[in-house]
Amino acid sequence: MKKLFPLILSALVLIGFTKNDDEKPAYLLYTNEGVLISYSEVMERARQNDLIFFGELHNSAIAHWLQHEMVRDLAADESRNLILGMEMFEADQQILIDEYFNGNISQNSFENEARLWNNYQTDYKPIVEFARSNNLKLVATNIPRRYASAVYVNGLGALSDLSLTAQQWMAPLPIDVDKDLPAYQNMLQMAHGHGGDNLIYAQAVKDATMAHFIVLNMGLGDRLIHLNGSYHSNDWEGIIWYINKMVSGYNILTMNTITAEDPAEIDPDHLQSADITLVVSSRMTTTY
Repeated sequence: MKKLFPLILSALVLIGFTKNDDEKPAYLLYTNEGVLISYSEVMERARQNDLIFFGELHNSAIAHWLQHEMVRDLAADESRNLILGMEMFEADQQILIDEYFNGNISQNSFENEARLWNNYQTDYKPIVEFARSNNLKLVATNIPRRYASAVYVNGLGALSDLSLTAQQWMAPLPIDVDKDLPAYQNMLQMAHGHGGDNLIYAQAVKDATMAHFIVLNMGLGDRLIHLNGSYHSNDWEGIIWYINKMVSGYNILTMNTITAEDPAEIDPDHLQSADITLVVSSRMTTTY
């Protein structure tokens, strides 16, 4: 009976979320068919895939907590070797990650030199430290932001002017960009046209580079979970579009994070951008 109690309690809580207006869930999980799904069902799906893209809102405490839980649970699955990839680290920082994980440099040295995001301490450090303590490989997948900025100012040609050393920290050149992909066009519309094609190019070189380092680090029998802003993997575009150009055969699960005033009352149209959508209460405290 003791073993059954957590399952019974979970079922009662799930029923309460859907049937009782007095309940105030901090978050709910849905499939893209609009079906409410439990965390254990999400994990069951995750274990059936080679690549898991957890698209986050960068300031969502709930998303970061759930990422940490998924990484812990996937790491416990001994049937596959787990790799962690993160948009939040740029490829030229890989040496710092490796030195820190190998014990060559101190935590203080790593954190002082790694160009960490402002919300690193609250949102990403727990996951990084878990990876280090459990001997997980952490891959810095993003292009150095100075090069993405150069593309935004001067276009794709700015990359070919860089040294061969610099070019090793990005997807192989030339980088093919489909400007007509809906994700890029939507981004341009949201920016009211500011930046023009160079805005798209700057986004695309990030997506292409993350795809490049994900594929480069995947070995036979590996599973990789990648943490990135939702816009890099929503609608199976962005990073995933580039992965599918390079290789075929990966089973991929995507997750998106959105907010809603009432996570239990969500427009099904808002669940179409990923396989699984994490819906967080819009009144939930954020990390910045």
